[in-house]
Amino acid sequence: MTPLLTDRAQLLAQLDNAQEFDLAIIGGGATGLGVAVDAAVRGLKVVLLEAHDFAKGTSSRSTKLVHGGVRYLAQGHLPLVWEALRERQHLLSNAPHLVHPLPFVMPAYRRTDQLFYGLGLKLYDLLAGPARLGPTRLLSYTETLLALPGVRVTNLVGGVQYWDAQFDDARLALSLARTAASHGALLINHMPVTGLMTDYPAGRIKGLSCQDSETGQERKLKARCVVNATGVWVDQIEAMLHSQPGNASEAKLPLAVRPSQGVHLVVDASFWPGSSALLVPHSQDGRVLFAVPWQGKVLLGTTDTPRPQVDWEPKALESEIDQILQEAAKYLVKVPLRSDVISVWAGLRPLARSDENSNEQGATHNVSREHTVKVASNGLVSVTGGKWTTYRAMAADVMQSIRKAQLISLTSEDVTLHTKLWGAPVFNPEYGQGPPKDGVCALGTVSPYGSDAELLASLPGAEQGLATLPSTQLSEAMVRFAARYEYARTVEDVLARRNRLLFLDASAALAAAPQVAQILSTETGVSPQLAAFEALAKSYQMP
Repeated sequence: MTPLLTDRAQLLAQLDNAQEFDLAIIGGGATGLGVAVDAAVRGLKVVLLEAHDFAKGTSSRSTKLVHGGVRYLAQGHLPLVWEALRERQHLLSNAPHLVHPLPFVMPAYRRTDQLFYGLGLKLYDLLAGPARLGPTRLLSYTETLLALPGVRVTNLVGGVQYWDAQFDDARLALSLARTAASHGALLINHMPVTGLMTDYPAGRIKGLSCQDSETGQERKLKARCVVNATGVWVDQIEAMLHSQPGNASEAKLPLAVRPSQGVHLVVDASFWPGSSALLVPHSQDGRVLFAVPWQGKVLLGTTDTPRPQVDWEPKALESEIDQILQEAAKYLVKVPLRSDVISVWAGLRPLARSDENSNEQGATHNVSREHTVKVASNGLVSVTGGKWTTYRAMAADVMQSIRKAQLISLTSEDVTLHTKLWGAPVFNPEYGQGPPKDGVCALGTVSPYGSDAELLASLPGAEQGLATLPSTQLSEAMVRFAARYEYARTVEDVLARRNRLLFLDASAALAAAPQVAQILSTETGVSPQLAAFEALAKSYQMP
């Protein structure tokens, strides 16, 4: 398919010309974009508005894993694990350019631990069934060292190897946005929703108001149904109804989200050589420790800290940084210090509050990652909880909740099981194998641009890397492509989410920013907000 241009003037003209939408979605993260794809595939007239940029919040700050959830298995959440393993398979099939299998190894320092975790991961395989990516194996001492060349060997007796998958979360979000657009949806970023419109005196939702961040122009949109898919901000959107007539009862509802902060530290690949990821399922404080190779660097994490306040750019606590470094020092031969961290970032998980724990303030690592969909009496549909792996199932549940509430006439069919995401290449052996056969797993080598790689190569500057970077990491053409086809408007949009340099190396992102700003200015004709990005990038450096 020919990529759709994302000229903002044309998108806004479409918005202004629309009389009414079937579905208006607030929030351009994994959940909102998934709903947009599902609704657009059904043929509905869809608009999605994102206050900042697609995947700006939680959806770009994951551990980059598409997984069933070994920790959830240990907690007994078998239905959640079963669902996630099947959704993992759908992602591997529908987005092979962005998702690939990844081997994990748990080092064992006691024989009983090796047998215990080996047995549990055999259950993981059984739950996956035909969607299994490779067999769980008990590794000898020597096999463990070959798989984990950077692991500490003192008291090591062996390990357990199993398989999950890895992805680029922000680029998958962009693929979802472009998939929805290819099916007729209208998606606009940098367009915060400022209010919800209701009819009087019934108080039913009939649309929303929004404001263009670039021009300040305000608009009002009519919609038959409004979906609140704003993650940790879901309560703030619902609070917009407080001043609406006839909604006093809704204003008294308890908060729906319990935010939990996850922090990641990025270090050079020399701290964790090899292609396997490390998983310690039970660190000293009961959380999981990861060391995951990703785009030539290594992610160390993650924390699970309750946070009462939500921010667009949450900050890592000193205690969280120290905790990750201290835990990593127990397992890595080359011990990372604070001075070795080249980027540090945090994300807020939108954990759904249950009726029983709606006022809890304690630890969140045992709180379920299952999602909830609520249809309020005024017709507002809000979705909370969940995780990246199950975004498609969450979107399907939202659509079925809309159907059951008779907000829009829909079929009960699950329409996106086999919907290929934008950029998914036609199968070719050079792309590597997709989901493995007979337990044999191979990593793919396809470009993250997938079927757009040829178009990218045709743009000016395809062979010209930015002055501070090789062309393979970020070329001039990649910046142009981001502006023309991927909705990018600012330096942050490019260096944080179209390219992941900010998350991989904050100092390198700072050095590249001026040239990116220059190219963006030429492409968009608006300010690329260079100074704002430079301030942001400094906050990703180790304090």
